[in-house]
Amino acid sequence: MGERVLMKGNEALAEAAILAGCKHFFGYPITPQTEVAAYMAKRLPKIGGTYLQAESEVAAINMVQGAAACGIRAMTSSSSPGISLKTEGISYMAGADVPAVIINVQRGGPGLGGIQPSQADYWQATKAMGHGDFHVLVFAPSTVQEMVDLVNLAFEKADEYRMPAVILSDGMLGQMMEPVEIKAAEPKTFDKPWATCGHGGKRAHNIVNSLYLQANELERLVKERFERYEKIKATEQRAEEYMMDDADIAIVAYGATSRVVKAAVKEARAMGIKVGCIRPITLWPFPTEAIEKAAKSVNQFLVCEMSMGQMVDDVKLAVNGAVPVEFYGRTGGMIPEPAEILAQIVELNKKGGAK
Repeated sequence: MGERVLMKGNEALAEAAILAGCKHFFGYPITPQTEVAAYMAKRLPKIGGTYLQAESEVAAINMVQGAAACGIRAMTSSSSPGISLKTEGISYMAGADVPAVIINVQRGGPGLGGIQPSQADYWQATKAMGHGDFHVLVFAPSTVQEMVDLVNLAFEKADEYRMPAVILSDGMLGQMMEPVEIKAAEPKTFDKPWATCGHGGKRAHNIVNSLYLQANELERLVKERFERYEKIKATEQRAEEYMMDDADIAIVAYGATSRVVKAAVKEARAMGIKVGCIRPITLWPFPTEAIEKAAKSVNQFLVCEMSMGQMVDDVKLAVNGAVPVEFYGRTGGMIPEPAEILAQIVELNKKGGAK
């Protein structure tokens, strides 16, 4: 591709993954992400790739691990309950330093919940994507175009840092259609001397493993991994600032919710209220630098999410008590409307006060 075309988010994401060098997909159908798998099922056999609908989400993530351990780009996708089933395998991949991309098109929960959009998997993605001491890279697109762009970036960063990467989408972004440009570019590749890809007797055998029975050896490896994480925190934070130059109020929102927030910010600005938006693009590493910067100039923060407030603690930690942090959210699959956010902005503006 290369021209702008009208595509559904899930399908654009799948095509972008193929152009990023992913020719191997293992998954299991669940609403509202099924179009990702369906698109891969049509496209991959035609280009010599592998599409396999596994017998379960547990099987699918282990197939991804096996393929990625061979040094090739592999991907899976699911929605919230399905991701929960994959977390054991994701932890194994983190413990074996195997890179791959996992797509979560979030739906309402807990339990089977519903099939409407949600952002209630933030804690899972950023704090508990499996057992043990580890992190995964987490990218949060807000448009179909950004879903495309971040998939390529996710594969690159997963390979660069040898760790799983998650695209945290939702049912709204996955199902909406927008004009998008998907460029066919040569994917950035990385040497993978660790891969179990065969060697013709030219080197020692590679073993991909996450089991270490000697406690001191496991501790050493975990600490080495966390040194890598600190480098990632220092270099890979990403956020967008929207109308923040003179803002007295900063709203923090990501993904689909940020689109609603921007509409409310425009209306508030028309009313003379100085408000802006900070949109985290990476949820891990969390963009603390952007929040810390804003905390030096704004009077108050408002965190908006399609959840009961899962990102609030990360914002509060970054603000570090400098100014108040409020929250407004909808959950269960409800999408906030601009008027709701605007009402919150007006109330905060009444509290006001100079910094």
